[in-house]
Amino acid sequence: MSGRDLLVVVPTYNERDNLPELVDGIRANLPGAHVLVVDDGSPDGTATVARELGARNGDVDVLERDRPRGIGSAYRHGFRAGLERGYRRFVSMDGDLSHEPKYLPALVGASETADFAIGSRYLHGVSVVNWSLGRLAASVGANAYARTVTGLPVRDCTSGFQCVRREVLEAIGIDGLRRDGYAFLIEFKYRAFRRGFRFQEVPIVFVERRSGISKNGIPSGVKTMWAVWALRFGAG
Repeated sequence: MSGRDLLVVVPTYNERDNLPELVDGIRANLPGAHVLVVDDGSPDGTATVARELGARNGDVDVLERDRPRGIGSAYRHGFRAGLERGYRRFVSMDGDLSHEPKYLPALVGASETADFAIGSRYLHGVSVVNWSLGRLAASVGANAYARTVTGLPVRDCTSGFQCVRREVLEAIGIDGLRRDGYAFLIEFKYRAFRRGFRFQEVPIVFVERRSGISKNGIPSGVKTMWAVWALRFGAG
């Protein structure tokens, strides 16, 4: 893997306790990959930790933003920077270790033949650890709802653990992705689907974050319910 082949984009907000282990896991599983931390003004010093990690090996860069602007905005910012720097494949993953680095080789390997590889919690049943029954039911229902409305040919429409080729980002126009939260993740896949790109899902086990507080909640889910209809009838 060449230095400009693969960029791992990690949005963060108060992830200083998780980031060292995450970066070590990325280095162990994807030697030669670069990491771009997009930090939304974390008051706990996440950006400082990221810079220190990069200073050791030169494989971690940081985009610092002044305040929380949402995961959709963070990915747009990170992908845009990666395109400008000439990367050919892009991984997106959470900064809280819920997306375990051990799945990275399979995810990136799938992108050898697919344009859009997805780390899927629901490819073979349900593979989620430490979620309440209510949260799990809501997630499964939301994905079924999104598939039905949009026609997306994937089981996990709201997964943020992905590997996409440069051609996908260039074709869909990263700045044209306007939504945030779970809706951004669905919009991203939907626009690629409408462009005819090839998808492949890779089974993962999703483990609830070890420390810190989840950034997603009911408001994000409600927005997603409306967004899928907007995609289906207005933004296709």
